[in-house]
Amino acid sequence: MAKQAIVVWGGWEGHEPKQCVDIFAPILEAAGFVVLISDTLDTYKDRDLMAEQDLIVPVWTMGQIAGEQEQGLLAAVERGSGVAGWHGGMADSFRNNTTYQFMVGGQFVAHPDGIIDYTVNIAAPEDPIVAGLDDFQMHSEQYYMHTDPSNQVLATTAVVGRQSTPWVNGTTMPVVWKRAWGAGRVFYSSLGHAARDFDVPEAREIQRRGMLWASR
Repeated sequence: MAKQAIVVWGGWEGHEPKQCVDIFAPILEAAGFVVLISDTLDTYKDRDLMAEQDLIVPVWTMGQIAGEQEQGLLAAVERGSGVAGWHGGMADSFRNNTTYQFMVGGQFVAHPDGIIDYTVNIAAPEDPIVAGLDDFQMHSEQYYMHTDPSNQVLATTAVVGRQSTPWVNGTTMPVVWKRAWGAGRVFYSSLGHAARDFDVPEAREIQRRGMLWASR
């Protein structure tokens, strides 16, 4: 029986949510998933639908989520649906919802100096999500985040040379991690400010592997 995945997109259009969905929905379909795409958070309120999902992919930046919507999402993950996302589409979704942030394992707080060149360092080369990949370069936002110390960090980046916030220079910042929420697997990558970021093969491959790992 085919696995079920639901992709819920919306929020701030600057992160190109639909364009990113158009990249990853076919990748999931190629992996054997039946993919349902929705542009409303009310989808999370359908407990029966959510219970059927092996994977949830949230792609929603700087929005507001109602109590019943949030509870439906968190309950589905806690019961065993996987959740996997990227950049602000998962870790800058609902700034007032700390339980949601607890599930994600982190929250965006800044991207000092905007679009910059930076290196992503593979931190757990034995993990299948990043196995065989070398350190690689990005030209994008380097997310500075508040993160959960219980995350299993798979990739990091060094914060160096930042002019707007020099006091954070020397920080090693998590970029990719995985964790648990109840019976569900949680995967997150801070890469993917815009769809073109996934032209970087490593960024796209890490996201593909992370989604497959998170799936029930």
